[in-house]
Amino acid sequence: LEEDLLPGRSIEGVATSALYAAARQAGTPRSLDEISAVSRVEKDEIARTYRYVIRELGLEVQPADPESYVPRFASDLDLSDETERRARRLLKTAKETGIHSGKSPVGLAAAAVYAAALLTNEKVTQNEVSEVASISEVTIRNRYHELLEAEGGAPA
Repeated sequence: LEEDLLPGRSIEGVATSALYAAARQAGTPRSLDEISAVSRVEKDEIARTYRYVIRELGLEVQPADPESYVPRFASDLDLSDETERRARRLLKTAKETGIHSGKSPVGLAAAAVYAAALLTNEKVTQNEVSEVASISEVTIRNRYHELLEAEGGAPA
């Protein structure tokens, strides 16, 4: 408001974008899909206004870390601490090998949780993970295979 960013934009759009930016800066990111699901603002408008707000205010917002999504996904799926730790290890390996670059952090986190559940013999379906993460099963399958290959060719 003080920077006069509202003219020509909806107050709800700017407020929602500010919330999205604040969550990312606080290290508790939510996906655009999650934010748009609980607001009255379309995903495209949130994304466009978010880019405008961070540019105009000169905000430094780091890309979301896939690991920051793991605890929530694991909790929502009622998975063990062991599975959560295994998912984090898969993501660390992904970072070390560089396969995370250019990939959706939500998709990577969802695939890591799915792969970790399988590796620790917990029963969870791609569909269940897809619902919790609001990401397609196809994305989970693709990232899942990449994660396991990075891990050292574990059976996919």
